[in-house]
Amino acid sequence: MDKVAPPTHRNRPWAPAPARRPPWTSGGGRPLWPQAEPLAGRRARGSLSGRSAAELLDAPAGSALHRLPPTRLSGPGGKMAAAAECDVVMAATELELHDDEEAKREAESFKEQGNAYYAKKDYNEAYNYYTKAIDMCPKNASYYGNRAATLMMLGKFREALGDAQQSVRLDDSFVRGHLREGKCHLSLGNAMAACRSFQRALELDHKNAQAQQEFKNANAVIEYEKIAETDFEKRDFRKVVFCMDRALEFAPACHRFKILKGECLAMLGRYPEAQSVASDILRMDSTNADALYVRGLCLYYEDCIEKAVQFFVQALRMAPDHEKACIACRNAKALKAKKEDGNKAFKEGNYKLAYELYTEALGIDPNNIKTNAKLYCNRGTVNSKLRKLDDAIEDCTSAVKLDATYIKAYLRRAQCYMDTEQYEEAVRDYEKVYQTEKTKEHKQLLKNAQLELKKSKRKDYYKILGVDKNASEDEIKKAYRKRALMHHPDRHSGASAEVQKEEEKKFKEVGEAFTILSDPKKKTRYDSGQDLDEEGMNMGDFDANNIFKAFFGGPGGFSFEASGPGNFFFQFG
Repeated sequence: MDKVAPPTHRNRPWAPAPARRPPWTSGGGRPLWPQAEPLAGRRARGSLSGRSAAELLDAPAGSALHRLPPTRLSGPGGKMAAAAECDVVMAATELELHDDEEAKREAESFKEQGNAYYAKKDYNEAYNYYTKAIDMCPKNASYYGNRAATLMMLGKFREALGDAQQSVRLDDSFVRGHLREGKCHLSLGNAMAACRSFQRALELDHKNAQAQQEFKNANAVIEYEKIAETDFEKRDFRKVVFCMDRALEFAPACHRFKILKGECLAMLGRYPEAQSVASDILRMDSTNADALYVRGLCLYYEDCIEKAVQFFVQALRMAPDHEKACIACRNAKALKAKKEDGNKAFKEGNYKLAYELYTEALGIDPNNIKTNAKLYCNRGTVNSKLRKLDDAIEDCTSAVKLDATYIKAYLRRAQCYMDTEQYEEAVRDYEKVYQTEKTKEHKQLLKNAQLELKKSKRKDYYKILGVDKNASEDEIKKAYRKRALMHHPDRHSGASAEVQKEEEKKFKEVGEAFTILSDPKKKTRYDSGQDLDEEGMNMGDFDANNIFKAFFGGPGGFSFEASGPGNFFFQFG
């Protein structure tokens, strides 16, 4: 027999079907989601019902909210679930509204405290409170505007610019926000952007006096920039510095203007000022390639070439395409090499090669004043060794024109003046040196030059007799004999009155010269530069005829006789 299957509800139609469980429950009858769980507990578990009302209402299509099963709000028990969820949403909305109002009140309190500190000029504390206000209400344009104003007072224009821009993004009709944005742009040197901000402020309030004035200031900066650019090309560095000083009055945080000013100051030889400009920027930004370049340029122009090269190399590390730093670095290395080669040739006594090397070095960079001054002085020293004293004087003059404080060039030129018997010029140079450096050595050099100048203004008895300063006694006597006979008045008795007067003068001078140089004591005093009149040797009462007679043996010792017109001969007794 076939086995009979046990009866079931399917083959027993009279049996009642088991109760169907609701689709929103698990097999044990447990709900698939909580329906009346406290809000805080659901937030802790991250459920959908734990979201804020705004999130629930603004949930996009396809989100978890829209993917809820239709039985979520329907079916057996659906009404209870819907009612419970609605209560949760309403409670969350009320809580959010309450929190928003509380946040606004707290933010306003922070703002008021910030205003109080701002009025006291305690800008750091004001900044802190404005930041707290922004944290509480990040959509309030005025809070960003206030913080921007505070940052501007602290000199942090770049950070202030960000806050000012955020304030006008939140509220494009915020006039003060546009003014602050423009002021930040202008302070940072972006005058064109500043103009746009001020124009927008004027569109909103065409009578705003501050906007009108700041718009004029921005246009003035644009004009100063144009003039400076033209003058820099003309190498009128003084005018560029003037324009940048005026522009920096409106753009105090503009590094670009400061760099241009610093570079021009270096070109003008105002190195301490240029270094100060570069150092100020490097304190704020140690990697600023332009500031590193200006710092190196100052050292380069002060003849500190090795240190200058280090700064140029560092600038090129920060900005490999920095053209000016590249050129300056190349010139510095070439100048250093040529100068050292010239010095080496000079020490070896190869003056011709040293001259050529110094000349080549002078052609590398005409803007390097101090180094070129030294090169001119070095070449002048070479010329003095080659006995080209006029050329040496010219080179030393070029050196002091480039550097009026270059003592070595003055000393070298003064010595050349002494060697060429230009004593007045030598005294002038030694006086300049002694005024600058009052040393015993310089004082002695000045005394020597003054003595030679004094001596040069007396009669040069050696020159009158035609002998050297080291002439012997016999040489002096022979020279007197020759010159006395040449200029004796009797020999020119037939000449014109003018010639007779001139020859008589020369005859007297020859006698004076012989009187002094033939006496060892008088000669020593004369050679030492002493005033002979002060020593009781008044040459005003000097009688040349007596000297002549004594030398040639008295009356009858000799006589002049004419042998024809204009011809004489002398005869000794």
